[in-house]
Amino acid sequence: MSVHGAGDTRPVIHRNSLREQIAGALREEMMAGRLAAGRNFTVKEVAEMYGVSATPAREALVDLGAQGLLRTEHHRGFTVPELCWDDFLEIFESRVLITDSFHRQFATGRALPDLSRLEPLRRRADAAVRASRAGNLDVMVGCDRRFWQEVAALLGNRRIGEYLDWLRVQSWMFAARYLRELPSLAGVCWDGHPDLVDAIEAGDLVGAHRIICAYNLATVRMLAERAGRPLESVTVLGLLVEQVDGPEQAPPTAPPESGPEPQAPQPEFQSESQPGSPPEPGRSGRRSRAGDELGRELGRELGLGLGLVPQPRTVPYGRFGRRLPESPPEAPRGRPGPHRTPGR
Repeated sequence: MSVHGAGDTRPVIHRNSLREQIAGALREEMMAGRLAAGRNFTVKEVAEMYGVSATPAREALVDLGAQGLLRTEHHRGFTVPELCWDDFLEIFESRVLITDSFHRQFATGRALPDLSRLEPLRRRADAAVRASRAGNLDVMVGCDRRFWQEVAALLGNRRIGEYLDWLRVQSWMFAARYLRELPSLAGVCWDGHPDLVDAIEAGDLVGAHRIICAYNLATVRMLAERAGRPLESVTVLGLLVEQVDGPEQAPPTAPPESGPEPQAPQPEFQSESQPGSPPEPGRSGRRSRAGDELGRELGRELGLGLGLVPQPRTVPYGRFGRRLPESPPEAPRGRPGPHRTPGR
């Protein structure tokens, strides 16, 4: 059995860095949907396909498995994972929140993008636009990925750039099956790459952030329509719409009815600067239990935690799901405790 079809062309693999070359070729095969979700293959098949020995082929497959891009099947080789809509939401929301945090960091002036990389970025943008307008998915995934790798390099944080690239690979793996169902991809995918480069070159960081948000908004709208999913399930949708359309596009709120002016909210805790002042009626120095419950319910509904980072949907048992054993109560002084043998 061969991983490719009869008429597919095999990518040229050079003898240097065989493991990285094979892993990169397989990664783009999955991004373009040529290796579809659920496809199973063995080390021998990959080695024969690229004309190499089993050792670099096995190392490449193990690397992809460690990245979560392949699933290891006992005695059956490796399988391309099937990503569902919930998986895509976690990937998409993580990507949006990271790029938004970098925009806020650049806005403070404490960190600015590295503008010395604009020339290769513009070349990547031109190649990505040509592939997008031609509708060639096999070429588009590689050009788009390399363009966003250059954009991430401007951030000056290698680990963040690698993490964003890992998220983008999985985004393409999810989107490829829906894009391949379309009769033509010409004009379907985003082609605003040169506009983003122009904004970065002009130092318009606000405009660059708006372009990225427009790209993310167009992506999630298209995939939600193709997957038959509601946009309301995207928790960062309001953030994207506000950045693209502006806060003035938000629906107006109804004016308050005439009546007594609302009073300012009272502090939740009693001030420590006035230790002698009595607490207010019906209020203690402890936090409101109803407020705590409301905050927990709101956090569960939004799926967000501290720092607006999406929380994992499952908690592994044995790490956080098991309560720690309680320590025995301390015995009063002067008498031996229940866990202590009295001396003779």
